[in-house]
Amino acid sequence: MSHSPLVGRQPDVHYTPPMTTIDDLIRLVPPPAEPVGAIGDWQRVEADLGLRLPADFKALIERYGLGQFVDFITPLTPFGPRDLLVQSAHRLLDSERSFRRTHPDKCPYPFYPEPGGLLEWAATDNGDRLCWLTGGEPDSWTTVVWNPRGWYYEAHDLSAVEFLLAWLNGQVTTSVFPDAEAPTPWFEPLIERDQVYIKLSEGKRPYPERLRILRDALAPTADRGGYDDGEGDRQDHFSATELGWNLTYETAYGHQIRVAFPPHDADRARTILFAAVRRMGCKVLTTTTHLGQPTWT
Repeated sequence: MSHSPLVGRQPDVHYTPPMTTIDDLIRLVPPPAEPVGAIGDWQRVEADLGLRLPADFKALIERYGLGQFVDFITPLTPFGPRDLLVQSAHRLLDSERSFRRTHPDKCPYPFYPEPGGLLEWAATDNGDRLCWLTGGEPDSWTTVVWNPRGWYYEAHDLSAVEFLLAWLNGQVTTSVFPDAEAPTPWFEPLIERDQVYIKLSEGKRPYPERLRILRDALAPTADRGGYDDGEGDRQDHFSATELGWNLTYETAYGHQIRVAFPPHDADRARTILFAAVRRMGCKVLTTTTHLGQPTWT
């Protein structure tokens, strides 16, 4: 599970027979019961790409579908509402051709559809790309992590599933990604959600007690990470697991609750959260969408 930082040159990448299976990833991160965009015609996809694809990636898509690992990594499923994998592949060379012509030293790899070129299999919220190095047999393809903004690459002798598992359990790190640790790895399928920001007055109860009251009102909940600068700016991200809502309670950007929920849950979310705010000893000052438009008035 080694990796090597790359700038301006292409190293030898030696394949190690896989020791990780999709079952190992499933044990660490349970997949959704009904994955979105998980099933389709792989023969059509491979014919469109002109390449056979690794078996572990097919298993990854079929078990998880469209969504994100720890709100960060999105595997590019070729199925569902958008064909993310093939669309990305067909844009890649054209989007990088001009830059490579001007800065060939910053482009150590060919790009798909060039022989052995990089082919993106996942993207991050930061705009980073997880790519296969497509030389040789598909099940021997290894992963290159690429930051297109800084033109920085790291090569990992790991397949797609091996890289995901190793990164999620902390066995592999990469300087391309920001330093962040999730309390427990998770995967969330793509679901349409409305977002509401609830601005609150200050209350007499301390922050940890207000947070406990809020989470009790939404129980059961699961941690999704957080931030605390030790000087009063704090964020706590969590999910209401049975409701399918995602929430942030914070003072970092003002005292507020941010909630994302399926559109049909709007009345229920308003009722539960307004009641929780009263128990927290606070008052609702404003409620807006994530675009700043008034709502719940």
